[in-house]
Amino acid sequence: MALSRYSKAFFSYYDAATKLAKAVEADGLLVLLERTTDWARLKRKSANQTLIVASNDADIHAATLEAGLHSILLEMPESSIQNQLTQAMLEGVANEVISSGSTVVAVFSNFDTEEIDTISVLKLTERLGRLTARDLKKLETKVPLDTLKMVVDLAVEIGRDGREGKPIGTMFVVGDHRKVLEDSRAAGFDMVKGYSRKERNMSDARVREGLKEIAQLDGCFVISADGTVEASARIVDTSPVELTMTKGLGSRHFAGAAISKNTKAIAVVVSQSSGTVRIFQNGEVVLRIEPLQRAMTFKSLKEKPAPASKIESQPSSK
Repeated sequence: MALSRYSKAFFSYYDAATKLAKAVEADGLLVLLERTTDWARLKRKSANQTLIVASNDADIHAATLEAGLHSILLEMPESSIQNQLTQAMLEGVANEVISSGSTVVAVFSNFDTEEIDTISVLKLTERLGRLTARDLKKLETKVPLDTLKMVVDLAVEIGRDGREGKPIGTMFVVGDHRKVLEDSRAAGFDMVKGYSRKERNMSDARVREGLKEIAQLDGCFVISADGTVEASARIVDTSPVELTMTKGLGSRHFAGAAISKNTKAIAVVVSQSSGTVRIFQNGEVVLRIEPLQRAMTFKSLKEKPAPASKIESQPSSK
């Protein structure tokens, strides 16, 4: 079935957005599309601009790539427009199409799902609530970059959104899974036991959603280097180690630090109180992420936009 097209008014909005981008000296344009358009015309009009096209539709994503444009497949149609725009910008930074600290003019459907109706200027902070490849490459580990990104991105989602409006604290221990299993014990019923490795791999969006559903259980998730969830609800029971921790961190953070000290694994810990995500390696916090505020409905005129997130490198504890 052929995709429905936007009306001619789309390019009127786009032309206005390009003028606004020039006026505010924006670093790029972001267009959130759920319908098809004249891709060749869009490319011609974007000759002097950095353009990112984001969509939840795989066919539109494929058509955009075929047209030679920067394209991002969001796969989050149920999320608010706010979160979709944020995710698109973060993907743009992760793919090095735009840089952190940029100003972007966004064009999207806010009130009328059938047509483009909104233009907005979005400013990115210097550091964002998602790790880029450059950040993760600083970690000396045998865990593949793709696996680390999947785990950290999921942790940030949990820290930002919680579950059913309630904050959730949890922990993922990634890599060296055999040693991690030896240094932990079952806290209760293992929700992933009995599933095939394919059915437990985090590359499947359904698996990631399932982990979000059970993240409130006691204990941690044990993730192998290939992204397979080896176990859930595991209590860290490792040998005592000497740790220097920031005041105010709880038992989950101490467990993450300890297991990362006694194994070659990386612990990714989500704070229940703040949603902050901390990454532990060799017993120390090596990266910290302050996620976006709790999810909001973008169309509500009473709510203020959530500030962009920040990632901070933590100095080694002495």
